[in-house]
Amino acid sequence: MISQEIALLPADNGRLSNFCGQLDAHLRQIEARLQVEIANRGNQFKVTGLDRSVKAACAIMEKLFASTETECLTAEMIHLAMQDSSIDAMLEEEAQEQPQPANVAIKTKCGMIKGRGANQQDYLRKIVSHDINFGIGPAGTGKTFLAVACAIEALQNERVRKIILVRPAVEAGEKLGFLPGDMAQKIDPYLRPLYDALYDMLGNERVEKMIDRGIIEVAPLAFMRGRTLNDAFIILDEAQNTTVEQIKMFLTRIGFGSTAVVTGDITQVDLPSEKMSGLRHVLEVLQDVEGISFTFFNNRDVIRHPLVQRIVTAYEAYDKKSKTLPL
Repeated sequence: MISQEIALLPADNGRLSNFCGQLDAHLRQIEARLQVEIANRGNQFKVTGLDRSVKAACAIMEKLFASTETECLTAEMIHLAMQDSSIDAMLEEEAQEQPQPANVAIKTKCGMIKGRGANQQDYLRKIVSHDINFGIGPAGTGKTFLAVACAIEALQNERVRKIILVRPAVEAGEKLGFLPGDMAQKIDPYLRPLYDALYDMLGNERVEKMIDRGIIEVAPLAFMRGRTLNDAFIILDEAQNTTVEQIKMFLTRIGFGSTAVVTGDITQVDLPSEKMSGLRHVLEVLQDVEGISFTFFNNRDVIRHPLVQRIVTAYEAYDKKSKTLPL
């Protein structure tokens, strides 16, 4: 255990109140995440804990205090700042000694999009440098959102001629029954998360125009059979719900000048129990194939409400415990 003292300047009471939060809630949030103790008198802070945790906490505190000049801190901002700081990687001495790769930033209508944390940044760099990419991990880690952002940037920079967003139409545990309407209306509920990401980045009106002109295509996986996709950015979302045959079919559609991103969470498979997830099968078959990248996200990469991160962690712990119990 070590202690480190830091002074946050300028010694402005308003900024200090903003930084610490009501009843020091922001300090308690940092303490809980990094397993340290923080004591303060005015703008003088003392951080106690393990060496690496103390260094990380001090760095986060200085960064957050600097932001109080223009922003009112919230619990969400504290959470995202810790994600964005790549705490785990930053604390590795070896990583500190080596030059870090340049961060990837994507410019969209909703502003600059950057990967939060080492895993997301690595994911973005791999998408830029590989033709086929897999993003695998729990909900809320930005797998689909970042892939859509990369697709939009590639289209705007004329590296591809169209964006194709694909999803398997598998019911998530409940029977939806007969759906009225034409084919587009029947499959829209399955594709809604992809639409949401597009609307966030381009705006509803522009997305609708690009869909009408065929520049953006949103389709169920079954529609991919027999096609060859050249000069396109293709995203297969919810790939854990593909069968072995379906994901093989999808991967063999990719043509020249195309980039493919496959995302999924192998802990949330909605296929019938007798069907093996194509995404799980891919991990065994393609892991060592040159030109294909894999990025594995975990609970620390979750950027939704902090409770989502704790829910993911609880389920992981339960699954591990279940596997160790005797039958």
